Amino acid sequence: MAALQWDPIDNKAVDTARVLAADAVEKVGNGHPGTAMSLAPAAYLLFQKVMRRDPRDQHWLGRDRFILSAGHSSLTQYIQLYLGGYGLELDDLKKLRTWGSLTPGHPEYGHTDGVEITTGPLGQGISSAVGFAYAQRFERGLFDPDAAPGTSPFDHHVYVIASDGDLEEGVSSEASSLAGHQELGNLIAIYDSNQISIEDDTDIAFTEDVKARYEAYHWDVQVVDWKKTGVYQEDVEELYQAIENAKAVTDKPSLIILKTIIGWPSPKKQNTGKIHGSALGADELRAVKEVLGFDPEQTFEVADEVIEHTRKAIQRGAEERAEWQKGFDAWAEANPERKQLLDRLLSGAAPEELESALPVFEPGKDVSTRAASGKVLNAIAPVMPELWGGSADLAESNNTTIESAASFVPSDRSTHEWTGNPYGRVLHFGIREHAMAAILNGIVLHGPTRPFGGTFLIFSDYQRPSLRLSALMNIPSIFVWTHDSVALGEDGPTHQPIEQLSTLRAIPNFTVVRPGDANEVAWAWKTILERRNGPAGIALTRQNIPVFERGEGDAEGDTLASAKNVAKGAYILAEAPGGTPDVIFIATGSEVQIALEAREELRGEGINARVVSAPSLEWFAEQPAEYQEKVLPAAIKARVSIEAGLALAWDKIVGDHGRSVSIEHFGASADYKTLFREFGMTTEHAVSAAKESLASL
Repeated sequence: MAALQWDPIDNKAVDTARVLAADAVEKVGNGHPGTAMSLAPAAYLLFQKVMRRDPRDQHWLGRDRFILSAGHSSLTQYIQLYLGGYGLELDDLKKLRTWGSLTPGHPEYGHTDGVEITTGPLGQGISSAVGFAYAQRFERGLFDPDAAPGTSPFDHHVYVIASDGDLEEGVSSEASSLAGHQELGNLIAIYDSNQISIEDDTDIAFTEDVKARYEAYHWDVQVVDWKKTGVYQEDVEELYQAIENAKAVTDKPSLIILKTIIGWPSPKKQNTGKIHGSALGADELRAVKEVLGFDPEQTFEVADEVIEHTRKAIQRGAEERAEWQKGFDAWAEANPERKQLLDRLLSGAAPEELESALPVFEPGKDVSTRAASGKVLNAIAPVMPELWGGSADLAESNNTTIESAASFVPSDRSTHEWTGNPYGRVLHFGIREHAMAAILNGIVLHGPTRPFGGTFLIFSDYQRPSLRLSALMNIPSIFVWTHDSVALGEDGPTHQPIEQLSTLRAIPNFTVVRPGDANEVAWAWKTILERRNGPAGIALTRQNIPVFERGEGDAEGDTLASAKNVAKGAYILAEAPGGTPDVIFIATGSEVQIALEAREELRGEGINARVVSAPSLEWFAEQPAEYQEKVLPAAIKARVSIEAGLALAWDKIVGDHGRSVSIEHFGASADYKTLFREFGMTTEHAVSAAKESLASL
C-alpha cells in the first residue's frame, strides 16, 4: 500500500473547499452546502491522492471513473474540478445554478468537463455506476482478456460517492444486488452516512442496518466513523487505508460507510436539515469562516499557494497518462486486430458488414416481430462483437439471447441453463427493470460498446426515470420492449400497454421504433445501431403478423416499398391506386396490416388510399420538409392513424379532419383476436374512420 502524503497545505485546500461551497450557495441564495462542506476531505482525497485521471482529457481511456450519486451536492464535484484544473474556474463557482453556467444545480454529462454522468434523481448514480463496472470488465474481455489482473491498460476503478437518499431509493437496491452477484471488484462506493436529509434526522424514515444489507448483497463493507470518539475527527488516513483495502478486494464490490457530520464545522447548523438544502445565512457563514481561519469579510477566497498546490494534479495526470500509454502502446502493437476493433468502436462507426449480415424474411409466413428481432440480433452478433445484452428475466419472451455466447457472470454462477463467463455477452438482470435501464446507461457512458436490455413494454414504466436520463444525456442506450399492445392477450389489463407508446414519445430526444413486419425489424435494428445520438426503444409484437411482399425501392402501383425506408421513420408503404390519394392511412406495428386491408376495401368503393408505415415518428420528424410533404402532403387532409394504444401522439399528424383508430381505455383478459375485435382494432373500423374523415372535409 502506497503511503499517503498529506501536508498542512492539503488541510488548507480542504478548508478552502468548504468555504467555497458555503460562499457559492450563499451567493445564489439556494443549493446544498452541507454535504459539500463535510465531504470536502473525502472528495479532495479521491481527486488529489487516489484516482488516476488526466484533468486535460476527460475522455482518456485509462482514467478511473467518478460518479457523484449525491448529485444535489454538486459542489462536492465542481470544487474539485476547479482545484484540479479540469476547466472550471472561480467565476464558474460564483455562477452556481444560474442561466448558462457550467455549474448547474446537478452535474450534467456533456455540459461540464470532468462529469461522467447526469445523476439527477437519487439512486441513479450508484445504479449506473454498476453499469460502468460491468463495462470495464466486458471491455477488458473484448480487448485484453489474457492479461494478468491489474496489468491491462483496460484495468481501472469506478468510484462513487453516495448519500442516504441514494441508498433509500429502490433502484439502488436492485443494482447493488446485481453488483454483488457479479463480483465487481472494480467498484468502490463511499457512502456518506450523515443521517440527515431534507426532513432532518433520517431516523424518522431510515433505520435499517446498511452494513448488514450490503454484506448480504455480497459486498465488502468497511466502516470509517469520524464520530466514534465523541469528538469529531476527520481521519483522512483511515479513509485512505479503507480505499486501499477496497482496491485489494478483487472479487467483491466495496462499500465504505463514512460517518460524517453534515455541514461541519458550522457552529449552529451542522448536523441539521437546515444546512442540507439551503444557504447558511450571513451570520452562520461568517462564523464558519472564523472557525476555519478565513477572513469573514472575503468571499471566494483561495490562497495562491492552495491553487498552486492543487493544480499539480495536471502534471500528475500527465505523468500517469504517459506511464499508462506505454502499456497501451505495447498492447496495441501485440494486438493489431483488437486495436483495429477499438479504433472502429471509438469512432462510433458500425461494422461495414452490418447490412449484409441482416437476415431477409420471406413473405408468405407470419412472424412475430419479437421473433424477428431475435433472429436479427443473432445474425449481426458475429460482425458486432461490441453488441451484448439480455433481459430482465424474460429471455425467451423478449428473444434477446445471443445464442452462441456465454452469459456475463462469474463462471461459478453458471446454471444448468446458462454457462457463465466473466466476459460473456448475454446479460441476466433478473426481475430488475429499473436497475437494468440504469446499468445500460452506465455501460454506454463508460465506453463504446452497444448494450441492450429487454422487458415487456408495460414495464417501461418501471424504467422511466432512467429512460428520461438517457434522453437528457443524449446517449445511445437501447431498450427492447416486447408484448407491445393488448394483443399480448390473456394476461389482461395489468400487462397490456395502452398509454406507453404515447408517453414514451413524449420524452424529448427519445426515439420509439415500432416495426410493422419482420423486415422492418431488421432495418430498424440497423438504423438504431448506426445512430449514436440519443436512446431508442424498439417495441415488438408477441403475436405473429404477416411478412409483406415488397419491391426493391419505393412503392409503385401495388408493389410495396422496401423496408430500407425504415431509416426515414415513415414512408409510403403502399401508394394509392391511381397514384393520387383521397385519404392516407398512417399505421405502426401490427396495425400496418389493417391499413393495407382497409386500402383494398376502399379501392373497391372507388376511394384511393395511401398507406404510410410509420415505425418511428421521431426519425420522420428529422427528415427534410420536402420528404415529409411527399409522404404526407398538406393538401391531403383526410387521414387516419391506426395504432393499438392512445391516440395522444397522433393529433398533429392526422390534423383537424383526421381520425384515429385507437384504444382509449384499459384492456381485458382474452385472446388477442377477440380483443382487437371488441376494441375496434379492425379493418372495418379503419374503413369507417376513413369515410368519416373524408366526410368532414
